[in-house]
Amino acid sequence: MSEGVIVGQENRLELTRASSTAGARERTGGASPRIRRRRPRWSGLVWVLPGLVVLFLFVYYPLVLNFGYSFQQSNIFTGEQTFVGADNYVKLAGDPIFWRALGNNVLYAGISIVFQVFLALVLAAIIESLRSHRWRAVLRSVYFIPSAMSLTVIGLLFTFIYQPDGGLLNGVLGALGLDSLQQAWLGDPKTAMTAIIMMSQWQGFGYSALLFAVAIQRIPQEIYEAAALDGIGPFRRIFSITIPLVREMTALMMIVTLSGAFQVFNEVMVTTGGGPDNSTQVLGTWLYRSGFVKNDFGYAAAIAVVMFVITLALAIAQVVYANRRRV
Repeated sequence: MSEGVIVGQENRLELTRASSTAGARERTGGASPRIRRRRPRWSGLVWVLPGLVVLFLFVYYPLVLNFGYSFQQSNIFTGEQTFVGADNYVKLAGDPIFWRALGNNVLYAGISIVFQVFLALVLAAIIESLRSHRWRAVLRSVYFIPSAMSLTVIGLLFTFIYQPDGGLLNGVLGALGLDSLQQAWLGDPKTAMTAIIMMSQWQGFGYSALLFAVAIQRIPQEIYEAAALDGIGPFRRIFSITIPLVREMTALMMIVTLSGAFQVFNEVMVTTGGGPDNSTQVLGTWLYRSGFVKNDFGYAAAIAVVMFVITLALAIAQVVYANRRRV
């Protein structure tokens, strides 16, 4: 083979390599393949890092600070801080009002699960089973309207409804001949907490039903049509098709409802402020009273730690349960 032929083959080989490199750079936007392999690792972190910094500064850092404050005796007016060890937790364990507040939160959570999860799911299934699109839209709006109202406004509204003299509830009971049931609903320690809880269910029931309605609409209609051809009635379709297929939404609603039940504050402050005789105290209002009224911020921080631990444990339990049941 002559020298000229060899030189020509080498030139064509160089041209082929240059063409391949140019094509690769064109596909990678001008960067070499090695740079393209490394870029996703760091570019993703750059976009996520600001969010992580904000999350740490405004969520996790205050949590750590609050945990430290729970071991101190703090005076917000003088700025004095004294390390007291676990004294705040010992005081908390022997505080009867704390246990009453915790019991009210548990009662609130139990009733909320019944109304805002199970009954809301059944109501949403019934509404979505209606054939009339117009009636479905009307009923969704009717049940959702209370959720669009401010909880403070609803608290004032129900204060008038629960009035012992001239209140709507006692008026209805009197009209039905049930005068023996008339009473001061928010003034009696035996009925005050239940009255507040029912007011909250009235406000949040429609919102939960609307979320379940959205989840039900994502179920393929072919499943319901096949069930109808097999002779399965509407009631059984709710429990055999609808409820199992919205299991993830149900788990999410249970987490949200339980977490919200241990963060109750506005309802109690607007209606009773924790009275009468601390019968309607919940953890949120007792924390507020301990910190901002009694100036005992160390004790208030200990209550906050308990609230955080409870809600975190409930959330973890619900997530684990949902993952195990996922098909």
